[in-house]
Amino acid sequence: MRATSLAVRLLLVLGWAMLAPPTVSEDTGVGTPPPLAPGQAPPLPKPGPLAGPRSSNQVGFPTVLTQYVISPTTLKPARVALGLKLFFEPRLSGDGSVACATCHDPARAFTDGRPVSVGIHGRVGQRNAPTLLNALYNRHQFWDGRVTTLEQQAALPITNSFEMGSASIGDAVSRIADDKDYQTQFTRAFGRGVNGPDMLSAIAAYERTLTSFDSPFDHFIAGEANAINDSAKRGWELFNTKARCYLCHALTENQRDVTLFLDNDFHNIGVGILRHHVVPLARRAARELTQGDLPGIDTAAITSDLSVLGRFLVTRKQEDIASFKTPGLRNVLVTGPYFHDGSMQTLWDVMDHYNKGDGITDPWLDKDIKPLALTEPEIDDVVAFLASLTSPQYKALGDREYARQRTLSKVSRPQRDTARAFGPKPRQPPAPPL
Repeated sequence: MRATSLAVRLLLVLGWAMLAPPTVSEDTGVGTPPPLAPGQAPPLPKPGPLAGPRSSNQVGFPTVLTQYVISPTTLKPARVALGLKLFFEPRLSGDGSVACATCHDPARAFTDGRPVSVGIHGRVGQRNAPTLLNALYNRHQFWDGRVTTLEQQAALPITNSFEMGSASIGDAVSRIADDKDYQTQFTRAFGRGVNGPDMLSAIAAYERTLTSFDSPFDHFIAGEANAINDSAKRGWELFNTKARCYLCHALTENQRDVTLFLDNDFHNIGVGILRHHVVPLARRAARELTQGDLPGIDTAAITSDLSVLGRFLVTRKQEDIASFKTPGLRNVLVTGPYFHDGSMQTLWDVMDHYNKGDGITDPWLDKDIKPLALTEPEIDDVVAFLASLTSPQYKALGDREYARQRTLSKVSRPQRDTARAFGPKPRQPPAPPL
């Protein structure tokens, strides 16, 4: 498929979302959303311009990579339009209160702004909702990589009792099967009536159009020397040297990654694990879960303390205990709180965590985690670089969020430990037998 064909397909579908009304909500998109009453599901976002499929006419858009991961048939406008509608459809949930967009709000760069997601009946899960922007490029989906396709990713939340709570995909389909508009749209998109596999294919087709580039950093890399400030330029150098970010946020360790900022791998970075008795949890997972039992793994990951085991739930390899997927960094400024458990409130907290080499008593800590000895100005520079990865649709939100986080960092730095950051890496304890 030629690049022009891809661009035309993405531009064709762009217009539909522009017809939808703008999002109306008390949520400003900055910081944590308003609190919920016990048992209350979050308000359902409305589709607006930010929900629309994105054009390939973006500086930094990876044309060749996109052609590799997208089949031309998935970008048929009728399928994408159907997928967008289904993404906001609350009837796919058990009580009609939540939809895919509940945890992936376009106004928040397709996240929900909460440490961990809240679903049907106000049930609080164990994992932070990652952005869907650029999810088409992920080799694995979910924090533990339990599936590999966007179709599988679309299916599991629909039937998870803490997320959308339908008894089955068929149960969800039954609630829209008699809708005349859906009947027409399914026939137009797939040539047949309403059914589960096509429903998931449509949602995945829509998600594959959510590409997000064109940031100030992309313009800088394209040759616009003044597209980012001097602090962000220094941060980019630190990212690839002293701060050691490139060890996880690049496809290789010997070539700078200017596209996705991930390694398609899983790492134990010392988050969450120290609050749990991991060995008993691992033994319990081995007893209670059959390897390859996808529904069981999904339930454990979202609804129980087994969630802390991360990739181990999928592979049963001891070296994968508490390892989680490396997320991409685009729009990271507006997709907090951070890490798989949402435990870090600001990018300064994230940098403090890495700077002190946290998790030193974790036997399974990734070998690349160690004290970094970054100074305060250097931390500010790395954060400035990360902020430069914000796409233009989220510039105003990013400016407000940067100001909020910067202000908070002046009065609250719970992760900062300067002595440890400038000290040697302590010896890790050996891993106990399982």
